Amino acid sequence: MSKQQKISIESKSQGDDMPTAMQKPGQKKAQAKLITVGIEKGIAEYKKQHKAKMREQDKLRKKKVKAQLRATPECEPVSAPASHRIGLPWILLLGSWLAFAVYLWLDLRP
Repeated sequence: MSKQQKISIESKSQGDDMPTAMQKPGQKKAQAKLITVGIEKGIAEYKKQHKAKMREQDKLRKKKVKAQLRATPECEPVSAPASHRIGLPWILLLGSWLAFAVYLWLDLRP
């Protein structure tokens, strides 16, 4: 990048409009041009400062969010111990066979 500050087209157009609107009678074009350049640089500097400020605010916000995520404990799903999970299907199978046997015994009884 060159040593001169690059000025956006938008800043340039804003800087061009102001001095012509505020130009006093008897003011020379060279003076108006100097004012225009000064305004353009001022607008560019303001935008640069505003951008840096917004970047800092965003960094602080991201830090806060990360800190909150670290501070809150992760909620892990509570699962039954492995022994209960393995035994449950067998218990259900035996219960269903037992219920079927009772049904048949009651149904076939005279």
